[in-house]
Amino acid sequence: MTTSEATRASELVEAVTGLRDAVAASSLPLHTPGQAQGQAVRRELIHQLDDYVIPRLRSIDAPLLAVVGGSTGAGKSTLVNSIVGSVVSRSGVLRPTTTSPVLVHHPDDKRWFADQRILPTLARVTGSPTEETQPGTVRLVESSSLPPGMALLDAPDIDSVVQANRELANQLLAAADLWLFVTTAARYADAVPWDLLRTAAERGTSVAIVLDRIAPESVDEIRPHLAGMLREQGLPTAPIFTVPETQLTPDGSLPPEAMGRLRAWLDALASDARARAVVVSQTLKGAMGSLSGRTDALVSASIEQDRAAEGLLRATDESYAAATQGVKDGMTDGTLLRGEVLARWQEFVGTGEFFRQVESTLSKWRDRVTAAIKGQPAPSEDLGEALQSGVANLLVSHASAAAADTARAWRRLPGGETLVASFPELAKPSPDLVPRVEALVREWQGEVFDIVRSEGGNRRTNARIAAYGVNAIGLFLMLVSFAATGGLTGAEVGIAGGTSVLAQRVLEAIFGDQAVREMAAKARKSLLARVETLYAVEQGRFAEALASLGDATGQSAALERAATRVREVSA
Repeated sequence: MTTSEATRASELVEAVTGLRDAVAASSLPLHTPGQAQGQAVRRELIHQLDDYVIPRLRSIDAPLLAVVGGSTGAGKSTLVNSIVGSVVSRSGVLRPTTTSPVLVHHPDDKRWFADQRILPTLARVTGSPTEETQPGTVRLVESSSLPPGMALLDAPDIDSVVQANRELANQLLAAADLWLFVTTAARYADAVPWDLLRTAAERGTSVAIVLDRIAPESVDEIRPHLAGMLREQGLPTAPIFTVPETQLTPDGSLPPEAMGRLRAWLDALASDARARAVVVSQTLKGAMGSLSGRTDALVSASIEQDRAAEGLLRATDESYAAATQGVKDGMTDGTLLRGEVLARWQEFVGTGEFFRQVESTLSKWRDRVTAAIKGQPAPSEDLGEALQSGVANLLVSHASAAAADTARAWRRLPGGETLVASFPELAKPSPDLVPRVEALVREWQGEVFDIVRSEGGNRRTNARIAAYGVNAIGLFLMLVSFAATGGLTGAEVGIAGGTSVLAQRVLEAIFGDQAVREMAAKARKSLLARVETLYAVEQGRFAEALASLGDATGQSAALERAATRVREVSA
């Protein structure tokens, strides 16, 4: 290998390894229409990159690996035993017979298979074929009867009743330099193997067909038909070897004459480095060529995930924006001045306290002392509590609606139904929402009182404020703040017969028209800002639930860059 060839090979390994890292880092957590297919593509990519492409690129001269695969009962294990000349893989009527793969190699080739160079997810074990092997293992068998330069791997049935066996068979076939497909005269047209044969054709995998247990008189009929099917599926050059139906030897092997042509072809392939290189080159080139399309499929699945996540977050934004708008409307359309608040305001005015406070601050203290003696709160306190309760109920009501609306919207959107099922608490507001809202309203009321205090700019104003009390003036300001949206407009402002006009008139007399407008706007703005912060926390629960599945930001772009790099280096 020249320096330039070595450099190119190194760059190719680096590029493919980068693609592998990008694929491994990808995730498709949302239950979208393309999730299952995307996850399957992701698994297949990782397996083929780990099990074949990367190790083959790093060790181009390693022995050729021929994976013997096929349908249940096709005689794969019997064929492997017959090629090797000894029983290395269990065969029999019990299904599935081969439950874990058996890799047979020449002793001189042990170093190529004893480590994790290929099939890194499978642990290496040794032992007799009669011993049970654990899932997730590959049993290594040395055999001098197998020529150096080639190894055989007996895979589980591609149509096994055990799903794990089917998945492992597919993984092993993707790791093959050569797929030795074993079928029978009765099973060669089955759908399952042809799905895999089409995949092999799409990926450029070298394939040889073994037509097992065929009656001699049927060869001339079945062989041409099979060859025609291979041509139709893009495998026109795949050799076909027929093994006639015959009596097995006492040790359960095929007689040498039954498999003479197949054995001669394998021996020639094993002994001819050039021929092996051609097979390896064809399969490797096909595998490399398939990376781009499969990565594109994974990119498409990733984009679908991005759009699903964006849709879920958009639905959340819309629900909580509607909740915020609902609070804003409730703050300015008179909603808060009805019901309990209106009753307490009319009670406040009707008791005469409002007017007595105009006359003298002493009457205020007299009323408070009287109320204390009677064990009843002052009317202004009742009004303050009603206002606080009204604002709190407004905030809790819209927060609850936003949580329910978001959960309902998520159930209709791709990926959302599973999330809501995993986080059922999202459909309701946070358990501690009510005390947080109550604290928020108390803090806001305190700020309103501070606004009143800060507006007392001279002795006359301070005296007027003192005549009513800061808390009472603060309540007046809250009432006026909730009376209209576009600023105060004198007598036009009023709820329930104009009772709030009284509060406005007092404020205007103390602070002036413009100051009252500014104070009311400031109070509304402060409350709305607090509400927005509160709802942002509530909304954040949905974003956190989505983020808990994993951060796929930039995933699609990373996959595309990695695939582009592989194409550039491969060109």
